[in-house]
Amino acid sequence: MAIAFFPTMILLSQLLYFLSVTIFFSLGTCQNSSSPLPSFSEKNTNPLPIETIFKLPSPLPTWPTGGGFASGKIDLGGLEVCRISSFTKIWATLEGGTNNLGATFFDPSQIPEGFFMLGSYAQPNDRALSGGVLAGKDTTGDPSNGTLKQPTDYTLVWSSESANVAQDGNGYIWLPTPPDGYKAVGHVVTNSPDKPSLDKVRCVRSDFTDPSENDEWIWGKDNGINVYGFRPSTRGVQALGVPIGTFLALTSGAVTASLPCLKNVKANLSSMPNPSQVQALIQSYSPWIYLHPDEEFLPSSVSWFFKNGALLYKKGDESNPVSIDPLGSSLPQDGSNDGAYWLDLPSDQAAKQQVKKGNLTDAGVYLHVKPMLGATVTDVAIWVFYPFNGAAKAKLEIINVSLGKIGEHIGDWEHLTLRVSNFNGELTSVYFSQHSGGVWLSPSELEFQGGNKPVTYSALHSHAFSPIAGLVLEGSGGIGIRMDTARGERVMDTGARFLEVAAEYFDSAVVEPPWLNYTREWGPKIDYNVVDETNKVAEVLPWFLRKKFRKFVSSLPNEVLGEEGPTGPKMKDSWSGDERT
Repeated sequence: MAIAFFPTMILLSQLLYFLSVTIFFSLGTCQNSSSPLPSFSEKNTNPLPIETIFKLPSPLPTWPTGGGFASGKIDLGGLEVCRISSFTKIWATLEGGTNNLGATFFDPSQIPEGFFMLGSYAQPNDRALSGGVLAGKDTTGDPSNGTLKQPTDYTLVWSSESANVAQDGNGYIWLPTPPDGYKAVGHVVTNSPDKPSLDKVRCVRSDFTDPSENDEWIWGKDNGINVYGFRPSTRGVQALGVPIGTFLALTSGAVTASLPCLKNVKANLSSMPNPSQVQALIQSYSPWIYLHPDEEFLPSSVSWFFKNGALLYKKGDESNPVSIDPLGSSLPQDGSNDGAYWLDLPSDQAAKQQVKKGNLTDAGVYLHVKPMLGATVTDVAIWVFYPFNGAAKAKLEIINVSLGKIGEHIGDWEHLTLRVSNFNGELTSVYFSQHSGGVWLSPSELEFQGGNKPVTYSALHSHAFSPIAGLVLEGSGGIGIRMDTARGERVMDTGARFLEVAAEYFDSAVVEPPWLNYTREWGPKIDYNVVDETNKVAEVLPWFLRKKFRKFVSSLPNEVLGEEGPTGPKMKDSWSGDERT
């Protein structure tokens, strides 16, 4: 009896402990995704028909005058472009693609006189029609070597005649054959097997094109074709690539290739908003940020953090930390992140706990305004500072467990980015950052409040941003980091208190605060060992989850493990480049 009883007690003990360490079961929905955030289509069970045209909740305001911003056209240096958002439907498929809802293919319509189509447009059927494509006009006055020329022929890339898909008639995707010295920058779609007219589309002179890379998957899967958006492959403010808004069609088994984007050959910034126009953009589109009701660690201003006891430490002289003035003028302004300096909370324990909690009434946001995509869009990065980032929580199948100190760090910088069209000032997408990556979403996929102001949710402890309230699981197979968001009473209107800290194209119009050029870390190397913390959690898990848990922790990005304090906004690669996706 004793021999049988002892194993039984062990099994019973493990079962009871299994139940006790669940801590809490999720009462909300859970999104399992290997990408940082769920796509809107995953939560949209009743998508609008593709014929429905998306409009922002409120009309666009009349922008302050001055410069070429919102003039409708942008000169790329011999090639003038305009953005067309009115379309004529050519062909639709009713299955395949996102949520097996199919896609619809369009030609741009109402093209202004003198401008020409550069390619057709395609969009998944899981959301309202909301995109746009560029049309081009040759402004060189050179008929023999202008920036645009007709194709000499077409090649049929794919036909839906033999495709086993529900469809609206038949569709045909053509690739224009460019003349020597020119490149096709878009496909043409027809609903007839006859070749399109040579006058239908234009090819672009090669020196006005840039390499590109595949972007969002639009449609395909088991239909012999895959359709993608594509974007400039070069990154950074100096990148001159201009996305056209059309699509790339690749037949199954084809060697990966891409169509080129356009190039702003003169790096013309005349289409960028001036200071008064930037102010108007912020007032129109400044997001609302909802904090989780259980959040203990709130944002603050940088000056509040400094004034309430934050300290600057120097390697080799750790016993003599120095206080920091409100503007950060006493911070070192040169060098790299070499470990020579770091910031920390006040040494007094009571003050330390108080500063960790932040100060919402004093908190504001910090704006970086920059040209992107050949100055056809303006990116407004909205940075939020939190004095402290709380511990992470994980979901291990049906168990939810705190990760101990893993995820804790001092000095947490998070951001959203508004992308605005320089053609008309319309909001075209919003970037939600999370840990080491993030996601771009179009306005048709967002929630709005107070006009055209997007709503976002700050995740509990991690402060990662999500466009939806609820639970997102960053991981796969039922294992991942919990990202819990909810609409609480505490909310930041980012348009109520903001400071432009950088807009390099303004020259001297924006004065950068000294703290922005502090290149070292905003927190110390934390005093816990990841292996030890992992073991503490693993020891209380059922045996069959321990190996999975250890493997999961080893895969976490540094931004989650948080062994060292983060660097400031200007040290991120997105400061001068595009956002990570």
